[in-house]
Amino acid sequence: MAAMADRPNILLITSDQQHFSTLGCINPAIRTPALDRLAAEGMRFDRAYCPNPLCSPSRASILTGQYPAWHGCWTLGTKLDEQAPTVSGMFTEAGYATHLIGKAHLQPLRSDPRQTSLECQPTLRDLDFWRRFTGPWYGFERIELARNHGDESHVGQHYAAWMEDKGLKDWREYFQPLPGEERGRYCPPAPPRPDRYYDRSDRTWKLPEEFHYSVWTAERTLANIEAALGNGKPFFTWASFHDPHPPYIVPEPWASMYDPADMELPAFDPAEFESMPPAHREALKPHGVADFSPWQETPHGNHGFHSHEHDPESLRIDMACYYGMTSFMDAQIGRILEGLDRLGVADNTLVLFTTDHGHFLGHHGLIAKGAFHYEDLLKLPYLVRWPGRVPAGQSSEAIQSLVDLAPSFLGAAGLEIPGRMQGVNQLDVWQGRAPSARNWAICENRHQPTKLHLRTFITDRYKITIYRGETYGELFDLVEDPEERRNLWDDPAHRPVRAELFQRFLDAELQREPTPYPRICGA
Repeated sequence: MAAMADRPNILLITSDQQHFSTLGCINPAIRTPALDRLAAEGMRFDRAYCPNPLCSPSRASILTGQYPAWHGCWTLGTKLDEQAPTVSGMFTEAGYATHLIGKAHLQPLRSDPRQTSLECQPTLRDLDFWRRFTGPWYGFERIELARNHGDESHVGQHYAAWMEDKGLKDWREYFQPLPGEERGRYCPPAPPRPDRYYDRSDRTWKLPEEFHYSVWTAERTLANIEAALGNGKPFFTWASFHDPHPPYIVPEPWASMYDPADMELPAFDPAEFESMPPAHREALKPHGVADFSPWQETPHGNHGFHSHEHDPESLRIDMACYYGMTSFMDAQIGRILEGLDRLGVADNTLVLFTTDHGHFLGHHGLIAKGAFHYEDLLKLPYLVRWPGRVPAGQSSEAIQSLVDLAPSFLGAAGLEIPGRMQGVNQLDVWQGRAPSARNWAICENRHQPTKLHLRTFITDRYKITIYRGETYGELFDLVEDPEERRNLWDDPAHRPVRAELFQRFLDAELQREPTPYPRICGA
């Protein structure tokens, strides 16, 4: 085990619901100089995947190194148990200063005797509570949290207390009202159509830029890092940004940074859905006509199972705002990177940037997210920088998964990786000493107990998705058909490929079983 002074600092920076293409280094339509800097000074991985395309399960996998089916936070509206072993707890025990700053979303928006939650109203607005409570929580010795996206009503926690302390006493005026509250003076109008939750009729948020949660996340991340260094401790810090997750709304000058007329919409032909599962075709139907009741099992709904009808003009406006939100976040990430330079710790800090899952901006005729396992939703931006240890300016096709973060961080710090973790240690791949650490990725999605349950298995070339209790499925050749327009599931010529993928899928299921304890005797 490395001596404390020799251990690296580890900084995990995440966005929320960011399409893999929204990096300036690969997409000249968007400006992300800070992320481009990370790519130039480190390695870009072009085949990174989430273990689940929903916030809570994916984030819980980052902390536990386990898949949702094992750690228990299997969909939105469920929680990660507070007693779950986490990588943050292991770093705390090893003497690191550990912080979670920004979005957690490890617990539901409602509390219940069967599943209590700190991340719910009215607790969110109890600022006296949040001024007192800064951890420990999920192994982090210090947390500073915010639950909302944009001007959503579930704002509060440490972020709201920070706004007040900064002098914005009327912060409620900029956010959607809680039931019984009057609409704030600066609160944008409600969405123009009930099925377009993600929109705001005015994408320009009147909240002053300096009070935005991206500014807060960067400021508090640096403050906690500086405090750790002042105490002579290495740090394990998760800077968890909220954007560019909808609703599409951002302060100026970012709201007008991109011209909607310049936005190039993804190509889509509805005919590609003729060979896809029935829920895909339902998504193309207009609001009020689309019927997802065959997949509805609980009263809580399924994210993305709604009409995805949209017109090109509004989609271009959405895309321009989404890009602006991303560029604003990037500027704050730049502040953090500059802070590492100023503090003299950049060379001994492993920085990893990624997101929890992807996003649809008209790709395959879809918006936001849902149980539609295209690359746009499952694949992630993924950058690793560690000066002198990770090769600079390179890219890799080695498959990565968010479930690998916990064991890889432990490996980088010279700490033992527990057998309960299902991810693999990617450190040798990050450092260019091995071409790959895994040859497949698995993405789970169990939005309901039985009726909406699917899993996707991804290899270097192929991708197969199976649905619980159904005979239909998906099979794509990512080399010949990288945009996933031809579902080969029922193609007679690809039956041998499908059979081979089933066998490999089953083998991968065996490989990913955890081993919590070593065998120590015969009986």
